[in-house]
Amino acid sequence: MRLGVDVGDARVGLAASDPAGILATPVATLRRDTDTLSDLAEIASQARDRSAIEVIVGLPRTLSGGEGVAARAIRGYASALHRRLGGIPVRLVDERLSTVDAHRSLHASGVPGRRHRARVDQAAAVVILQAALDTERSTGRPPGESIAGRKPRAKRTSTTSEGTQP
Repeated sequence: MRLGVDVGDARVGLAASDPAGILATPVATLRRDTDTLSDLAEIASQARDRSAIEVIVGLPRTLSGGEGVAARAIRGYASALHRRLGGIPVRLVDERLSTVDAHRSLHASGVPGRRHRARVDQAAAVVILQAALDTERSTGRPPGESIAGRKPRAKRTSTTSEGTQP
């Protein structure tokens, strides 16, 4: 099971996959809490309670693929979350247009526009997580980039100019 996270300024949307990692479904919308960080604690609790093998966090890149202030803030958020998860890996995945897709999905499913605000963060988390699941299934590789859990590079032995080791 994987957990998907869409971090906004006021709210955080959560989604979860089925155990097989095929389908993402909405879980909750949390109030973003920059004072006590209770949102981070709740995400960590959800991840542990659901025995998550990974948490996918949306990274808001610009349309050109670059990273601005928002992306740097999300990198900090994802790092803080990683520290709270006690070894559960965290991955950042490109979330460009996920909120637009979430609004479109809510509209298509008949949710009135005035009720989108209450559900759009969960729907965006579903879009982010589903895209990550689909990418991994089609490529065979984990999506996005890992936070903190990088393996150290193997040490290289030095060689002399002739290519032999000293």
